[in-house]
Amino acid sequence: MSAERLLELARRAGVTVATAESCTGGLIAGAITEVPGSSDIFDRGFVTYSNAAKTEMLGVDPALIEAHGAVSEEVASAMAEGALARSGAALAVSVTGIAGPGGSEHKPEGRVCFGLARTGAETQVETVEFGAKGRHAVRAATVAHALELLIRALS
Repeated sequence: MSAERLLELARRAGVTVATAESCTGGLIAGAITEVPGSSDIFDRGFVTYSNAAKTEMLGVDPALIEAHGAVSEEVASAMAEGALARSGAALAVSVTGIAGPGGSEHKPEGRVCFGLARTGAETQVETVEFGAKGRHAVRAATVAHALELLIRALS
């Protein structure tokens, strides 16, 4: 399982991790903390489902949300940077997306924006189109991808 690999790599690097989650509602933090010993590397998780929570807990500028929408690489970047700044972690991942059902022409179901912030490095962002495969499948794919991003950052 990738959470076990993350634990191994983060321990080896002496790095702690934080998460900032919207569409997954804490599932990434849950996957990490499912692994025994995860307290060695997991600092905290922010579940910021609403725009107000993104602003209050992570410091995301409301004007950024207004200009780009909550599901955007700009907001994903700000979420990851906010999690990094508001935690003791050296590495933070963020996710914001449309798990479904629903979506729109401009923001379809299955679109998820990811942010990866690391102390001393430029924040990385990417958008993945998982497709309209159902809420559960989109959320599961998002968790797996977020863990892979963390693993790649430590490899």
